[in-house]
Amino acid sequence: MAIKVNIDLGYEFSVKADFKTVFATLSDVPTSASFFPKVDQLVDMGDGVYRWEMAKIGLAQVNLQTIYASKYVSNATKGTVVWTPVAGVGNALVSGNWKIVDKKKATQLTFHSEGELTLPLPGLMKMVVGPVVEAEFEKMVEQYIDNLTKHFGGEV
Repeated sequence: MAIKVNIDLGYEFSVKADFKTVFATLSDVPTSASFFPKVDQLVDMGDGVYRWEMAKIGLAQVNLQTIYASKYVSNATKGTVVWTPVAGVGNALVSGNWKIVDKKKATQLTFHSEGELTLPLPGLMKMVVGPVVEAEFEKMVEQYIDNLTKHFGGEV
């Protein structure tokens, strides 16, 4: 038996760094991933596809690990970095995007990500595990954004 947990997060903020610096960091997946907490391993599968293996998180008698692959496509003209899920790799499907806008004295960033995690747990556990997994993912994304903001010289 397995349960599915859906996550949908969005953030908007501006940083002091210029567009070129921000785009270079976010469009380079290994560099961008280096700011994301609890990444056990990032594997380049070729053709813009990366497999993310997150650190295990413990919930009482249960240890869970999220593994997924996404294909990344960057477009400097549009100021976008888009990732789409690769089916059949790991236990999650994750998609999302960065929108990067040059505001001359700052760079505006919009982050959106959604995922569907499939966890090998009985259905009765969903009410307990679902909110914990959602909160953990949200905490990691917020830490990621904090780390990037510091790297980009702070928020405007």
